[in-house]
Amino acid sequence: MSPEIRSERKYLEILRILAESHEPLGAKRLSEKMAERGFVLSDRAVQYYLQYLDETGFTRKVGNRGRVLTEAGTAESERALVDERIGFIISRLEQLAFQSTFDPATGTGSVAYNLSFVREEDLGGVTRAFDEVAAAGYGFLNTYLIIDSDPRIPKGHTGIMTACSVTLDGVLQKMGIPARLEYAGRIAVAVDGPARFLDLIGYRGTSVDPLHLFISAGLTSINRLVTTRSGVALANVREVPAAAEDRVKEAVRLMTESGFVFPAGGGIGEFNLPEHPYRLPVVAFSGMNMVGNAVEKGYALKTEIGAGNIPFEKIADATGSR
Repeated sequence: MSPEIRSERKYLEILRILAESHEPLGAKRLSEKMAERGFVLSDRAVQYYLQYLDETGFTRKVGNRGRVLTEAGTAESERALVDERIGFIISRLEQLAFQSTFDPATGTGSVAYNLSFVREEDLGGVTRAFDEVAAAGYGFLNTYLIIDSDPRIPKGHTGIMTACSVTLDGVLQKMGIPARLEYAGRIAVAVDGPARFLDLIGYRGTSVDPLHLFISAGLTSINRLVTTRSGVALANVREVPAAAEDRVKEAVRLMTESGFVFPAGGGIGEFNLPEHPYRLPVVAFSGMNMVGNAVEKGYALKTEIGAGNIPFEKIADATGSR
């Protein structure tokens, strides 16, 4: 494989997906599987990549059924080490956190966002699912922005931006608090008991996005949570120095005043997480809870977690607007 394609992660992911499949895959199915791994591509974009892979001799068409790997493609996918992907997700999120400029004291600056694509005919049902999470208070920021003019949006689809919780990491860092994003997890929330984590996946040791994994595996019960106040949602955990607890509480208080939502106790040290004498866990609900509720209702969404940054004022009070 040429140096250009070897450095392009999207090509490598397509090769890996085809290597894991027992049947030919078309552009639509490949686009869906790429989204599960954190790469949002339109069917047309996938076709472009496949054409290049055909020309390099790594894939071939099987009638109208899709593509399979050639012998050369299989060999290349085996040479492409998994450690090329480990660390990629957390590196991207840390970069977005650094680029976020949100100041909770003034309510200004930029926040990180996730970008979901939904078919136009499903938009009404999906936004109702998002509204349920917002009304129940289990989003990271209980607003979202509907967009339809972004060049990343495939034909026949509408985009929805939701706030990404790595915004919190950016806020902490800019307040002089070293924050290290550690885990994504399933958090059980009940009316009559404390929230507790059921599963955790470390960001630094995974080659797939943990939040996508939990949703696609059907391991959430967000719809039950928003209707009965007892269920399983998504959250993530970062660690800060224990000595910074008072400053973290102030950051959370200010963000709450701006509309951000945290689990009980402000998400600070109130959970069944390993105790450390010098480190303090800080938990935030994931912005993917809105997406998870829509998926549980049967809607197909493609979501890029940490897709970019946007001025806070554009998303703060934008629910349902274009």
